[in-house]
Amino acid sequence: MPSTKKHICPFLTLCLLFSSWLSAEVQFRGHEDSAMVQFAAEKIEQAAKGKAATTVSFTLKDDLPEQGYTIESDGKVIKISGGDERGLMYGGLELAERLTLGQSIEALYVKEEPFIAQRGLKMNIPLDARCPSYDDSGTSARMNIAEVWSEEFWHAFFDRMAENRYNTLTLWSNHPFTAMLDLEKYPDVALDDVAVPTYELEDQMLPQYMHRQLQDPKNYKIIKEMPIAEKVAFWQRVMAYAKDRGIDIYFITWNIWTHGATGKYGITPSQTSDATIAYFRESVKQFILTYPDLKGIGITCGEHMKNKLEGEYAVENWMWNTYGMGVIDAKAEDPDREVHFIHRIWYSGIDVMVEDFISKYPDPITVSFKYARARLYSIPNPPFFKNEQQGKIEEHGLSSWMNLRNDDIFNFRWGDPDYVREFMRNLPPEPIMAGYYMGSDGYVWGREFTSKDPESPRQLEIDKHWYNFMLWGRLGYNPKLDRDFFEAQLQQRFPEVDSPQLYKTWQTASKIVPFFNTYHWRNWDHMWSIENLMSRKEGFHSVNHLIEFAPLPGQGMQGIRDYVKNPNPNMMSPLDVANELDRLSAETLTGVETLRKDATGKELKQTLNDLEAFAQLSAYLADKTRGALLVHQFRVNGNPEDQLAAMTALESALKHWQAYADIASAQYEEQLLARTSYTDWDGMLHDYVKADIQIAKDAQQNEFPETVIHSYLNHLKKEKQ
Repeated sequence: MPSTKKHICPFLTLCLLFSSWLSAEVQFRGHEDSAMVQFAAEKIEQAAKGKAATTVSFTLKDDLPEQGYTIESDGKVIKISGGDERGLMYGGLELAERLTLGQSIEALYVKEEPFIAQRGLKMNIPLDARCPSYDDSGTSARMNIAEVWSEEFWHAFFDRMAENRYNTLTLWSNHPFTAMLDLEKYPDVALDDVAVPTYELEDQMLPQYMHRQLQDPKNYKIIKEMPIAEKVAFWQRVMAYAKDRGIDIYFITWNIWTHGATGKYGITPSQTSDATIAYFRESVKQFILTYPDLKGIGITCGEHMKNKLEGEYAVENWMWNTYGMGVIDAKAEDPDREVHFIHRIWYSGIDVMVEDFISKYPDPITVSFKYARARLYSIPNPPFFKNEQQGKIEEHGLSSWMNLRNDDIFNFRWGDPDYVREFMRNLPPEPIMAGYYMGSDGYVWGREFTSKDPESPRQLEIDKHWYNFMLWGRLGYNPKLDRDFFEAQLQQRFPEVDSPQLYKTWQTASKIVPFFNTYHWRNWDHMWSIENLMSRKEGFHSVNHLIEFAPLPGQGMQGIRDYVKNPNPNMMSPLDVANELDRLSAETLTGVETLRKDATGKELKQTLNDLEAFAQLSAYLADKTRGALLVHQFRVNGNPEDQLAAMTALESALKHWQAYADIASAQYEEQLLARTSYTDWDGMLHDYVKADIQIAKDAQQNEFPETVIHSYLNHLKKEKQ
């Protein structure tokens, strides 16, 4: 990572003098102010109120690594030393945290450095109805358009990122240029103001493909008047604030999308359009020059390109002639500008990327890989990168970002420190790994909008899911943080309950989704979401889906078909899976019942409701798994006792689903998930759950249903015919 030491005078010392009457005097000694240190100083000041008079100094030291720090205290003076500005900020934030937690700072010595240098978040940013991200078909994207044009939102978001030790934010958009640039050569493509969609959300809708409809005024409304010049100034301020919190901003695009520019100046989404190539090249150049605090850009060779096209307009040639040459043009005007580049592997290949793009690029360039597919919550050591790309990465001397895709859990609060710690330790070593960024494709982690008892204003998702975001940031910086540390955090936030019990119950509940995702393995986001058991292409995951889809290979689990055909005593059977789901459910419910006796605060009560939801879902999945196994056994052997037992198990599953639906619906409004349909737990989904019983009742020996793959899409096609 490039040094940040140049941003602060090496002789800068900041002293905070806390007086006995709880006021604070802040004095800088040096030639420059540091926004990062000021931020940490403010946190220390807040935490030190009511404490004894203390002096705190901040000093840079060349012998410390970037982002590293030491804290030394003799009981009277606390010295924070950092390898760079970020290190000073992180050291200050740790001191503030120790004060907040009531820990002794006498005779203190702390020395830390980052385990992983670049720790980030991913957001598919919904900039405007007229230039959507990939994809803005869900409720969360629509509700958060206004938020991403609010400085208040970004200030709170970046503050929390810094506190959790994230230092990278990747913002993903199909075509951000029309919403963020005032191009002299293409003045008519700029989108003034901020617009939200007015058309109804639909389950199978993909807004990015609605080029003409998106620009039709009847399909959107303006919610904020904001000329393009103001929008540019807004994003300049946002990126400057991010920099002041030690956060690098990247914009990453999919291609080829031209939302807002289509039909103007000869611009089309065509890969063979020279007018489009010229427009993209100029847009990239001006994007870099317009935003001096932009760390870098990234690209995807899809999902709207002709990947088999050869010659001048082949994918990597197109990318170089647009994005690559745009960077070259920008550097011609600003030779000192360094533009970091992320070239995703998706829809391309390492060899051609190196030959046609990476080898030509003048600045630091990395690649990116979907490390856990879309299943962050499955196993802590996914094999895909090692099996598919690591050899090529090492062969070419490249570094790859690990894209940690959470397309599993959106509503319920999750938290298992041991899982995250193991996950971090299993990531590839640097420099094979450039860093990681965590986020979703089917959900916008902006501000929550589904709580039936919300805060005012509504919470940021990073605040609602504070424990989750803390784990993925703090353990990326320091995986040595142990159970005592996290129990102290829980005790500070929820002082009315026993923190070891809360830690254990939360962790147990959080094992449910990874465990079942591993057993019922589906690679990608559109294939499955466990909170509603829905898929855009396959519909509701019935007992037939559980029968057809096997576990993730190599995890010692045996799927239903294989088990019925040839049981392996050395593997976990479907019945073993069901029993484990019941165990996790029962243990969670017992813990929740105990904790509720002392729970008084709204946030804690809501958290316990989420944990109960996990538990009820687990009990449902246990009986559903038993029922699916029995249905398949009956189809194979015709034993009527298996059919009756299947119906009994699925009737029990229905009762557990109702308990799950009751707790989830009491806490959250229904929403449309971008890739996996509605969270209509009490309505449509309840009917689907009930239909499993009928599947068991209608089962016949030696009659096996057609594949469930794309079954929902095929059903929709038949309805239209």
